[in-house]
Amino acid sequence: MSIANIGCIDAHQHFWQYEPIKHSWIDEEMSAIRKDFLPADLAPILSSNGVIGTIAVQADQSEQETDFLLGLADEYDLIKGVVGWVDLRAVDVAERLAYYAQFKHIKGFRHILQGEEPAFMLQPSFIDGIATLQEHNFTYDILIFPKHLDAALELVKRFPNQPFVIDHIAKPYIKAGQIDEWAKGMVALSHYQNVYCKVSGMVTEADYKMWQPTDFAPYLDVVVEAFGMNRLMFGSDWPVCEVAASYSQMIGIVEDYFASYSIDEKNQFFNQNASKFYNL
Repeated sequence: MSIANIGCIDAHQHFWQYEPIKHSWIDEEMSAIRKDFLPADLAPILSSNGVIGTIAVQADQSEQETDFLLGLADEYDLIKGVVGWVDLRAVDVAERLAYYAQFKHIKGFRHILQGEEPAFMLQPSFIDGIATLQEHNFTYDILIFPKHLDAALELVKRFPNQPFVIDHIAKPYIKAGQIDEWAKGMVALSHYQNVYCKVSGMVTEADYKMWQPTDFAPYLDVVVEAFGMNRLMFGSDWPVCEVAASYSQMIGIVEDYFASYSIDEKNQFFNQNASKFYNL
């Protein structure tokens, strides 16, 4: 059964109008994505891959970014939800979240924690901000590297009722073949039933030009065993993935890996888990 029959939801992709300063994280090695990526660019790609909708995730730490994504969501039906940004450490965070709660497409928020020290997510002001998310049933995307896993576990422990999702399987060092410490951290996080995991972003943690589908199998084995098929969701990480793989290749990696799984399990992974988590 192909995902065209499932009605796949892509739980993680981005849009931007490229600006060199704002998007300075797009380094020379990623120069292929130094351009605009908008819904009109994505629509035919989704159509040809059997994907019926996406979650658009922030790539810039500003409320202007949140507003930009919400504007696109109002205009394009393919965007089923938005993960935006607010300053969770701000003294007026409750007011900002109450403001955003009026928009039907806003599902949750994210901070680019991978660019911060692990202690960032345990500072009192940030903890207070996470606490306010629950008042509006907002989700929280945890974008981290393996070095952040211990701090993420401490964060998750404090909020047993807050829906969390780990972006990009916490960016293990696939190119270097490192797995043990990352796996230990992911298993610890998986013990909390409110924590989901996005199978996304793997190709950009591998060798951009030389990766093989088999490179990802050991990491997929870990997250499938840890989270089960009811807390994993597919994400393309388009257009970031384009530095290492096409959209079709991204879907192909997981389609091949889950080829022997049941129709119900594929439905969970490609649609139902994202729909449930983001309340689509």
